[in-house]
Amino acid sequence: MEIQELHRGRLIDHIQLVVKDLSVSHTFYAAVLSSLNVPVGGQGDGYFWADELFVTGIDSAAALGALTGRHHIAFQARDRTMVDAFYKAALAAGGRDNGAPGERSYHPGYYAAFVLDPDDNNIEAVYHGEASRSARSVLITF
Repeated sequence: MEIQELHRGRLIDHIQLVVKDLSVSHTFYAAVLSSLNVPVGGQGDGYFWADELFVTGIDSAAALGALTGRHHIAFQARDRTMVDAFYKAALAAGGRDNGAPGERSYHPGYYAAFVLDPDDNNIEAVYHGEASRSARSVLITF
């Protein structure tokens, strides 16, 4: 058996998005995730995944024949430059503007950009400002 490694945060184990066109979504998310230095972890017949994000086509067994609807997913960015790169990559890969990079009034230092993915999900990259973390993620090996 091959050793698997997963990186996880504290609250969300995974999020599943069911999309109309898996190929189009794969192109979009591969570009967006690459701008955030997160690789696509794997793919198979009717799905692909990266860390906590699991994306399936509507025809896959996991989708049960229904789209998941509109979601807002916010990805963490290490700095403002990464937020800017996310926004450019998302637009170049078929995303639509839903809020150019800039400071938001949510709290001081909240710097984010918003795009709509090919299924109209509101996808955000956010940098909360300088902070220290005890670890980048929790590593689970099995």
